[in-house]
Amino acid sequence: MTTASGTAPADLLRAFARARASLDGAETVFWWSGDVHSWAPDEPYRRLFGFEGVNTARLVADEESGGYRLLAREAAFYLDPRTRDILDTWEGRRVVHVWNDPANLALRPFPVPLTRLGDQVCFSLEIPLSYPSPLPVADYPLHSAGDTYRALELFQFFAPASVLGTEEPGVPCTMSWTRMSPWLPWMEQGQRPGGLTFHCRGRKLGSYAEVPERTRRFIADRHPEFAHAPEKWSEPNETSWTHFRRLGTAG
Repeated sequence: MTTASGTAPADLLRAFARARASLDGAETVFWWSGDVHSWAPDEPYRRLFGFEGVNTARLVADEESGGYRLLAREAAFYLDPRTRDILDTWEGRRVVHVWNDPANLALRPFPVPLTRLGDQVCFSLEIPLSYPSPLPVADYPLHSAGDTYRALELFQFFAPASVLGTEEPGVPCTMSWTRMSPWLPWMEQGQRPGGLTFHCRGRKLGSYAEVPERTRRFIADRHPEFAHAPEKWSEPNETSWTHFRRLGTAG
């Protein structure tokens, strides 16, 4: 395995930004699909759900940091693992889908891990998360795995090797994503040992019109704003845990 040692962090970030979005600020759309598996001590692994999502984003330069701000919304849906239909319920519980608005990302110059793969390159990001849970066990005994939220997000973005030298604002990109997380709040697993692993893959689309029609219709019927990226930066980001809390479903 070879990496882009000697490449300046700002140049690496600029190349990654071309793969992830577009330097000219044009709206970009990533679509992905995969599955969600459960694990628990002394239990077999189970494929609980299919999973499909859409991220709409635009990139703006951040002169203060010398990097970029990615303004994004993200919607994703839990599917029946066999029929791939979008679920309303699971084991008698109402499914709460992902409606993260915003799902922004501040990109500051750093040595983005990059591996050369012949005529492709792979940008890899490993993001461990650990912070106070938005759902304390005392207030959400059925819905919270613990008072500290812990997860691991693993991304790989595959782009043409020309991304390192091109002057084009954006390049085609495919991606893979793996996420290890606690049980989802709406699953009502409480502090039961175990959790979930998400395993997905996807690509940058030419436009939002390339999102599968079923998915576009589902978004249009519920939250049509997710068809477009935000116009302005805002914070904090929404997550499945803060969205669940916002719904007001206490234990």
